[in-house]
Amino acid sequence: MNSGSGIDKVLKDLQVRMMNEGASTGVQNFSNGEPVESFSPVNGTLIAKVKSATKADYEKVMEAAVSAFKTWRLMPAPQRGDIVRQFGEKLRKHKNALGKLVSFEMGKSYQEGLGEVQEMIDICDFAVGLSRQLHGLTMHSERPGHRMYEQYHPLGIVGIISAFNFPVAVWSWNTALAWICGDVCVWKPSEKTPLCAVACQNLITEVLKENNLPEGISCLVNGDYKVGELITKDTRVSLVSATGSTRMGKIVAKEVAGRLGKSLLELGGNNAIIVTPNADIKMTIIGAVFGAVGTAGQRCTSTRRLIVHNSIYEKVKQALIDAYKQLRIGNPLDQNNHVGPLIDVEAVKSYTSALEQVVKEGGNLVVEGGVLSGVGYESGCYVKPAIAEAEPHFKIVQHETFAPVLYLLKYNGDVQNAIDIQNNVAQGLSSAIMTSNLREAERFLSHAGSDCGIANVNIGTSGAEIGGAFGGEKETGGGRESGSDAWKVYMRRQTNTINYTTELPLAQGIKFDL
Repeated sequence: MNSGSGIDKVLKDLQVRMMNEGASTGVQNFSNGEPVESFSPVNGTLIAKVKSATKADYEKVMEAAVSAFKTWRLMPAPQRGDIVRQFGEKLRKHKNALGKLVSFEMGKSYQEGLGEVQEMIDICDFAVGLSRQLHGLTMHSERPGHRMYEQYHPLGIVGIISAFNFPVAVWSWNTALAWICGDVCVWKPSEKTPLCAVACQNLITEVLKENNLPEGISCLVNGDYKVGELITKDTRVSLVSATGSTRMGKIVAKEVAGRLGKSLLELGGNNAIIVTPNADIKMTIIGAVFGAVGTAGQRCTSTRRLIVHNSIYEKVKQALIDAYKQLRIGNPLDQNNHVGPLIDVEAVKSYTSALEQVVKEGGNLVVEGGVLSGVGYESGCYVKPAIAEAEPHFKIVQHETFAPVLYLLKYNGDVQNAIDIQNNVAQGLSSAIMTSNLREAERFLSHAGSDCGIANVNIGTSGAEIGGAFGGEKETGGGRESGSDAWKVYMRRQTNTINYTTELPLAQGIKFDL
């Protein structure tokens, strides 16, 4: 176990140990698979090992989940909400430790790690209130003496497949809502961040034990894509919520649809900020730089493209170059640094390949990138954020590179030209426009405007707050998580008609006399 950066104390505080926690059903931890090694991109050291779940381990987990659902679904929703409230309190107690583990295992800044845990706390608070508002609808029947309404019931088992870049928050978005809806959850986290998942499982385990609740309400199965395949193919899993690449999402969607299951997909993004002549340049630079380099460009909402009007292009470009000169790259646990490492050396290869490709296609690097080496960069995962002048049709610009690479694109004429450039990619997650012109802002938000699931005015593309539904269109998958009425995806809808008379009239006036 690694002792650098005080992480050994963090692991102890969170009860994360080198143990067989590849599969876990609340209080029981068991696994017989191959070990998953967790290396920190911060310094390249091995933090710990977690055994992966075998098919037999998975079956034990599913048996516990099936059994737990029979009890959990009968608990009144406000009582389920109180369990989520208690979990939120555990997160508040361990916020600093869990935030530090997220930073060390994933590589994002400590502030972003804390922010991710705060997102978990926020969704718990949101879910607690929602537990008293799982409403249906009442409508008038065309038949006398009849009452008709709709209500929602729990789905059953929700499978959650999460990605490395948000190793804890996205799980909580799903599970907090699924729990208050009466579902139980089976979580397959990224094999690149298994310890964060074990830490969260340990915290909810404490809550379940303290309330004498079935252990299968929250289940964990660590491992590679093969474990994910067990979830997607399992007819006992009513909903599969998968976050990751578009390639992965298409595989999951096909498999789940083949058994007529439900899927919730949060996939790739190729997000753009439109900068009009009416933009506040200072605000633009802040939003664009954080969007492009925050989490080392490894957010699904990271800013990939900056579409700037020709009349202010040079001014914006120079301001960006000046801002990038101020960036500090290094250990993300040092709060003086702006940018931490990429997740692993494979991500570094994708980054360097993207820079080579944009130049090959005719682009120009105005802020050159490169891989950092030497003291403090021993992991080989640290890179310089780069900016490239490019054209919208470049293949690499159409592709999502999960790294701090920002493409500068020009547009002329009306704002609709910029909107068309923005929309002309396969992905449709997040978008933004910087303008003080009301007409430009409203055009951007209109039916002819952004085709993304998220469209912002005078803020960047990166980040989302609990309360609004999160998700995107096109190759982003169409899913919605977190706020608004996203809870409905975790439930099944049922229409009920009650006849309180002694007659049996049929709908549409059909006569059927005996």
